Amino acid sequence: MRILLADSNHSILFETLENSGFFCDHKWDLTARELLEILPQYDALVIRSKFKITKEVLDRCLNLKCIGRVGAGMENIDVAYANSKGIITLCVPEGNQDAVGEHALGMLLMLLNNLKKADNEVRSGIWLRAENRGFEIHGKTVGIIGYGNMGKTFAQKLSGLGCQILAHDLYKTNFGTDKIIESNLEQIFDACDILSLHLPYTKETDYYFNSEFLNRFKKPIYVINTSRGKCLNTSDLVDGIASGKVLGACLDVLEYERSSFENMFETKLPEAFNYLIKSDKVILSPHIAGWTHESNYKMSLGIAQKMIQVLRKT
Repeated sequence: MRILLADSNHSILFETLENSGFFCDHKWDLTARELLEILPQYDALVIRSKFKITKEVLDRCLNLKCIGRVGAGMENIDVAYANSKGIITLCVPEGNQDAVGEHALGMLLMLLNNLKKADNEVRSGIWLRAENRGFEIHGKTVGIIGYGNMGKTFAQKLSGLGCQILAHDLYKTNFGTDKIIESNLEQIFDACDILSLHLPYTKETDYYFNSEFLNRFKKPIYVINTSRGKCLNTSDLVDGIASGKVLGACLDVLEYERSSFENMFETKLPEAFNYLIKSDKVILSPHIAGWTHESNYKMSLGIAQKMIQVLRKT
C-alpha cells in the first residue's frame, strides 16, 4: 500500500511504516493544492494541519482507507463523512498530553509569580521585590473544562500542589477521584480561582469562553487556554482583563491562527491582540504546548502504529 506523507514529522513515523512493508511518499514540500491533485493515488494519508480533508476531497479519493493526523484534534478532517465512506480516521492525543500538561502548568507559574516581568526588569538593571511578589497555587481552586487526555493530565500535574481541582466534561461521568472533583459548571462558576480550557474545537465550543460565560464566575479568575484559539473570544477576554474580572491569562493558542499555524502575522491583527502583547498580565506562546521533542517522537510513532493495525486489516 502507498501512504502519502503530507507534512514533515519525526523520522520514526516513516521508518516504522516502511519497516512494516508500506511504501511512503515524502511530499511535505508540496503545496496543499499539489497534494490534493495526487492524493487519489494513495491508500492512506498522514497529515498535521496543512490542508482540510473535506467531503469534496474525500469523494475524489476512491482508494483511501485511512487518514492519520499527527496531533490531538481532528477539526481539519470531515470525520463523519470519512467514516461513512469506510475511511478510518486516527489521531494521537495521548502522544502530547504530558507536554500540554507541563506547558499549561509552566505558563501558570510564570504568570502567578510575575516571572516574565521580573526577568525583563532584572536584565534591565531594575531590582523590584515587593512589586513582583507572586501568588501560590496552593489553596486555590482550579477549574478544568474538558477532561480528556489533556485535561486529565493537567489535573495530575496539579494534584501535588495543594489546590482543589474541579473538573467538568459534558460527555463524561464518574471520572472523579479523591483529588479530582467531578463538577458541574455552576460549581466551577461559584468556586473557581483559575480556569483551564481543554476543549476540542467544534460548533459547540466556538467562542465557548465569551463575556456571558465570564460574567457567571463569582470571583475574578486567571484563564489558561491550551486547546484551540477559537474556543475563546479574545475581545471578551481583553474586556475582562481591563475590568478586573480576569486577573491574568495564559494563551498558547489564538483565534487569529490560520489552519497551518505558521503565518499568522501576514495580515494586520485586531486591537485585542495588540492589547495582549503589551500586557504584563498575559503570557503568550506560539501553539507549542503539545510540541516538545518528546511529543514529536511519541505522536509520530503512535500514529504509525495505529495506521499499521488498521491497514493490515483492510
